[in-house]
Amino acid sequence: GELRLHKDISELNLPKTCSISFPNGKDDLMNFEVTIRPDEGYYMGGTFTFSFSISPIYPHEAPKVKCKTKVYHPNIDLEGNVCLNILREDWKPVLNINTIIYGLYHLFTEPNHEDPLNHDAAAVLRDNPKMFESNVRRAMHGGYVGQTFFTRCM
Repeated sequence: GELRLHKDISELNLPKTCSISFPNGKDDLMNFEVTIRPDEGYYMGGTFTFSFSISPIYPHEAPKVKCKTKVYHPNIDLEGNVCLNILREDWKPVLNINTIIYGLYHLFTEPNHEDPLNHDAAAVLRDNPKMFESNVRRAMHGGYVGQTFFTRCM
């Protein structure tokens, strides 16, 4: 898995809104972080960090991806689990790290209320997009949405 991962990382072609880092140093490619700073949409101006944990049998198993930033989002729950089809049933070995990062970025530009992990956020997005927008802003500035406190991520 590490050779293929090395190839994926060397061929990354990320949008300017995304960056990758290796908290354990370059010797540990199997664990890294990706930071996304959306420049459009509800989450514009926020900074969101995801941890990637790569299996030794990659690419035959999808990376495990968690959001380390607490975020008010229909497709990311408060524990950081991410609902992205290519990380689950639609994963194929031909996909790569670049594909996943673009998929994560897409979650911020176009959140999807139809496949939610955070059902409250999804319902608000579906029924009242203006209120959803103000909830996202409140969460990103560091504040409560309902009973949940979010730390500032702007």
